[in-house]
Amino acid sequence: VPAAVPGTAASALTGRRKQLALVAMLLAVAMTFIDQTIVAIASPSIQDQLGLSRTGTQWAVNAYLLALAAAFALGGRLADVIGSRRLVVVGISGFALSSALVGATPHGPWAEAWIVTFRALQGVSGALMIPAALAVVVAAFPVAERGRALALFFGVSGALTSVGPIAGGYLTQWTWRSIFWINVPVAILALICTAIAKPADEKHPAPLDYRGAVLVSAGMGLAVLGLQQSSVWGWGSAITWICIVAGVALLAGFVRRELGLVNPLMRIDIFRDRAFAIDNAILFLLMIAFVPLFFFASMYAQIALGESASETGLYLLIFFGGFFVATQRGGRILDSKGARPAVVSGCAIAAGGFALWAHDMPNLSVGSQWPFMVLAGIGVGLVLSPANTDALNRVPRSRYGEATGITQTVRNFGSSLGLAVLGTILILQNKSHLETTLGAHGVPKDKADQIAESLNEAGGGGRALGEHAGRGAQKILAAVQHDFALSTRTVFYCMAVALAVAFVVALIWMPSGKAPELEGEEEAGEPELSAGPVAFEP
Repeated sequence: VPAAVPGTAASALTGRRKQLALVAMLLAVAMTFIDQTIVAIASPSIQDQLGLSRTGTQWAVNAYLLALAAAFALGGRLADVIGSRRLVVVGISGFALSSALVGATPHGPWAEAWIVTFRALQGVSGALMIPAALAVVVAAFPVAERGRALALFFGVSGALTSVGPIAGGYLTQWTWRSIFWINVPVAILALICTAIAKPADEKHPAPLDYRGAVLVSAGMGLAVLGLQQSSVWGWGSAITWICIVAGVALLAGFVRRELGLVNPLMRIDIFRDRAFAIDNAILFLLMIAFVPLFFFASMYAQIALGESASETGLYLLIFFGGFFVATQRGGRILDSKGARPAVVSGCAIAAGGFALWAHDMPNLSVGSQWPFMVLAGIGVGLVLSPANTDALNRVPRSRYGEATGITQTVRNFGSSLGLAVLGTILILQNKSHLETTLGAHGVPKDKADQIAESLNEAGGGGRALGEHAGRGAQKILAAVQHDFALSTRTVFYCMAVALAVAFVVALIWMPSGKAPELEGEEEAGEPELSAGPVAFEP
């Protein structure tokens, strides 16, 4: 391969190497996407076998998501400073090691602290890996081919979310530890492919703003913690609002600090580019629906439809079938015409698909729902990859990691907000419906609330229904299933509203045309950073 000039399109990989680099990065992020969902399925087995408390089991899930959210911005900046290939190797290795240690959690008094600690390290490793992996893929393909490459990347990685319930259902039958150990051979394969492909490892040495890193990590961590725990602590709890307000205050302090630095951790002025800002606004709104979709659709399938965990994965695959096909089409549209046509039409299709899907949920029939599920998947698929790729196309090569860290942070915050708000809506709606329905069958209000609470616990819904059905209360069981479907319908209508707002934003403000291929910092109107060792900026 001839030597390429750094900072130009020629530095993209050629032939099989760039395809192999794409495969390597897909293998790397596959572990993180599957781990977001697979643990929720296995949590009852983990709790029973290790003797964990309910809080400890919850934190075995939350610690991963919280660490992932808190460290994205730092991971993106490090990818630019020390090199994306080097950081992705560090991230893959760290993820594999922490996965192996989670799987080796000992029995006894140390079990809870052990599993929560190494789940958090999994999250940190994922936050280092994902921005670096995306930066590798972006750098490997020129702008003219980038849409299709990232469409495949987002299509496969998004669809892997539904693999968690299926894989978890089968692996847990052997041992819950296997859901973590399976990451080790996948990581080894990813490292081998990365070593063979040898993707570019451009470094852009610069002072590292460690105070900014602490501010943004603490701010994101506290804000997401408050949102995650709102369903447990309650929106009326002081600690919920202390976490959220403190997190937002720290993020505001971070923004103020970054605007005054020559070499910030995150260049906030990047949002002055209208296209980049609109892309991120759309991704934020999209994530309010996309990630919560998995959790709420899974609960609906298991509680309202009475499906097993493995069958739930197949139910979600209907959505991801439309999603995967549409991401490929969206990538081709981006390469030929820019992001606007795919994003505007995708938001409209997704909003309509979610609304129709919601309307049909009380019928409790997959046969009547599947066309709307496919339609919703097509809409989301047309938006996710083009909006994300267009945002990355708006920055020069030396800032791919940083821009990826920004988009991932925005996406994660949107999904956390969606899970918190929509989860609260689901709980309140379900309690209201069940109090009315079960009250008509002579069930006291406190007992109805207890049943509603058990349905909303991770992994608890199916067991609660089975217990009541076992008492011969078939009529009550049917009423509970129908009420949960009505509550889920309200949640999906809210998702449709978020996507309708995204449609309005895209229609009015999203610019037309393809993004220019930026060659370096000078073209972006910024000074070139001088080479030198990485330093810490106070």
